[in-house]
Amino acid sequence: MSRTSIKTNKELKINEVVKVKAPIVEALKNSVEYPSYQFHIPGHTKGRAIFSDFKKLIGEKALNVDTTDEFDNLGTLHPATGPIGEAQELAAQAFGASKTFFLLNGSTAGNMAIGMACTKAGQKVIINRNCHRSALTGLMISGAEPIWICPNRIEDWSIWGNLDAQVIEKHLQENNNVGLVWITNPTYEGVVSDIKSISKVCKKYGVPLVVDEAHGCLWNFNKHLPETALKLGADAVLHSLHKTGGSMSQSSMLHIAKESLINADAVEKALKMLHTTSPSLMLLASLDAARANLQSRSGQALLERTIENAKYLRKRLDKIEGLHQLKADFGYKTDVTKIFIKMDGLSGKRLESILEIDFNIEVESASDIGVLLLCNLGNKRSDFAYLADCLEKISKSEYKDIYYLEKRKHMPMLEPIIRMSLREAYYAEKEVIAKENAIGRISAELVAECPPGISILLPGELITEAHLPYLNDYKTLEVVK
Repeated sequence: MSRTSIKTNKELKINEVVKVKAPIVEALKNSVEYPSYQFHIPGHTKGRAIFSDFKKLIGEKALNVDTTDEFDNLGTLHPATGPIGEAQELAAQAFGASKTFFLLNGSTAGNMAIGMACTKAGQKVIINRNCHRSALTGLMISGAEPIWICPNRIEDWSIWGNLDAQVIEKHLQENNNVGLVWITNPTYEGVVSDIKSISKVCKKYGVPLVVDEAHGCLWNFNKHLPETALKLGADAVLHSLHKTGGSMSQSSMLHIAKESLINADAVEKALKMLHTTSPSLMLLASLDAARANLQSRSGQALLERTIENAKYLRKRLDKIEGLHQLKADFGYKTDVTKIFIKMDGLSGKRLESILEIDFNIEVESASDIGVLLLCNLGNKRSDFAYLADCLEKISKSEYKDIYYLEKRKHMPMLEPIIRMSLREAYYAEKEVIAKENAIGRISAELVAECPPGISILLPGELITEAHLPYLNDYKTLEVVK
C-alpha cells in the first residue's frame, strides 16, 4: 500500500470497487452467524455464564466473538495458519515487510521477543536511554549488556530529542561485540530521528537495526507523515496499532523487513514462548480490522482528516498568548499528530489537572513542563475546537500553581552510572530500604512509570541524589544487598 493519500478520480473508483479484505473479521463473522455447539474454552460459552452487569455493559455480540484460536475454522497463531496467517500476510504487504507477527501483549511482547531472539549473554547492544522498559526486560532475559546512548536533549522542554548517527557509529567503532542496534523512534513526544543515516551506519558495520516505532504505525499510510523505518533500512520494526492505529488495547505488530539480517524463525520461537496459548480472537481481529481500515478509502480519508485537524489545532494554539508548542527544529523533525504544549506560569501537571477537572478533557500525559495531546483518528473537528477554546480560557484566567514546591520531575533525564549488569543485579540478593538511604547503593529493580515507560532506575544502576525528584511516589527502593 502506497503512503500517498488517494488523489485521482481513477484511484477513488478503484477503491470503491475493490473491497479491502479482513480474513479474521470475516471468519469471526461466519462463526457468529453459524454457531457450533461449544464444548471448549472459554468457559463462559458465548457469554451465557457472565456476570449480568458486565454483559449489559459490553453486549452479547462482544462475548460471542470472545474465543481463541483452533476453533470455528479461525486458524492458529503459532504457527500462523488459516485466516490468522492470511491476515498477517496482508499486514506484511500493507506495511512493506517480509513477515509480520501479531502481538497480544502490546509491543512489549515484541520487544521481549527481540531481546530473546536477537541477543545473547555477554553480547553488546547499543540502545537509547529513553527506550521502553520492555526492551530492558528483553535484555534481562537474554543477558546481553547495553551500551547506553543518550539522545540530544531539548532542554527548554525537558525531553529527549533525536539520535545522532555519528554517536552510534562511534560506539560501533569502539566495540567489536555489538550484536544489535536497538532504538526508539519517534520519541513519546513525537520527535523524529534520521533513521536513514542510522541505518546506513548499521549496514556499514553489518549490525542489525531494530526500531521501536510504536508511536508511528500510521506513517506508511500518508505522505504528510514521516517515513517508516521499514522503508529506511531497519531490519525489524514494532508498531503499537492500539496506540494510534485503531486496534484494541494490548494489540500490536512486529514486522521483519525485506532482506533483514534478523532470523524471523527465531523471533517466532521467542513469541511462541512469550504469548498465551489461548490468544484472543477479538484482539487479533482488531489488528486485522485496523490494517484493513487504514488501507480502505474511508480509512485513508479519515487519516487525511486527522492530519488536517492537527494542523487546525496547531494554528489555533499559535494564537494563544503564553502557550507554546513543540515544533520541528534544526536537526530533528516531528510528527504533526503529536502535540506537546506548555503554558507560562503553569506546570504540565497543573495544566493537566485544570483541563480534566474544569473542562472534562483528558490528555495523553503530563510532565513537570507540559502536556502531550494526541490527534487521533477518532477525534472530530469539534473536539479540537473545544480544546482550543478551553486553552484560550485558561490562558486568560488567573490559575495558581504551587506544583513547583513538590520538587518533582516526571521525564527521566539522567545518564545512568552502571555498576552491575542488568541480569546480575536483577537476580542478586536484595534488600528493601528507605529511599533516602538508597543514595550510593545499586538498584536491584527496574523503576519505570508508564506513560511513557522510560526507566528512572535500571537494575545495576548507581542510585544518586539526582534520582530523588523522579521518585516522589516511592518510599522504599530495592537495592543489591
